[in-house]
Amino acid sequence: MRLATLRTSTGTVAARLDGDHYTLIEGCEDLSELLCEPDWTEIAAAAAGDVVPAARAELATLLPAPGKVICAGLNYATHIREMGRELPEHPTLFAKFADSLTGPYDDVVAPAEDPMLDWECELGVVIGQDAYRVTEAEAADHIAGYTVVNDVSMRGYQRRTGEWLQGKIWQSATPVGPVLVTPDEFDPEHAAITTKVNGRLMQEANTGDLVFTAARLVAYLSTIITLRPGDLLLTGTPGGVGLARDPQVFLRPGDVVEVEVDGLGRLENHIVPPRH
Repeated sequence: MRLATLRTSTGTVAARLDGDHYTLIEGCEDLSELLCEPDWTEIAAAAAGDVVPAARAELATLLPAPGKVICAGLNYATHIREMGRELPEHPTLFAKFADSLTGPYDDVVAPAEDPMLDWECELGVVIGQDAYRVTEAEAADHIAGYTVVNDVSMRGYQRRTGEWLQGKIWQSATPVGPVLVTPDEFDPEHAAITTKVNGRLMQEANTGDLVFTAARLVAYLSTIITLRPGDLLLTGTPGGVGLARDPQVFLRPGDVVEVEVDGLGRLENHIVPPRH
């Protein structure tokens, strides 16, 4: 299945993508609410609500209320090497917050405080049931599905200290979506992933280059804390970020960023100046 959160004239609603239209999942305001239902797969599969043509649907933030957003940094071998580092023994982790997330086609503000605005295409993993101390082999049973994320980073703030958090949590600056694709329709270990800026290819890799796979990350994190339905995990970005280029390249108002994972869909976000 392919699931989304749509904006409507009265709020938001969870929906199932059926070819060229979305079928509304009545009684669920968004995907975060749906995933909290123990039988969410049955509810989504049986939905027979109103239909919205996909061409006219307005997609909202896929997961508006995740309990946790946990990110893995430096997880593609190519990106690690371009940053001049050795392959890690353990994942490098940081967090985001729900307010950092935005929709798959929403504008992203270029903050006046940091001119070093960068892109990072990522595979997102959404938890579907509680996971605590699960093995790597068991992890797949706890994954609701996969999505596309652009971990837009304010590099100036990120590099102010040895901790990355302040460069990663800016308001509504992390596009997610367009849909959640359930594991029966997607292979997370063999998918092409790309970033284009104004049509120019900036990142091109395959999730097979991940040092820590989705299953390994779920198992590792579940040793530390219980992962809950609707939690979002970011698996890291491949080589080609603006910070590592020579000369460096950063996003400016007017730029258009497209991030795509083959089999999951594409984000398209316009960079806009600050609103006063």
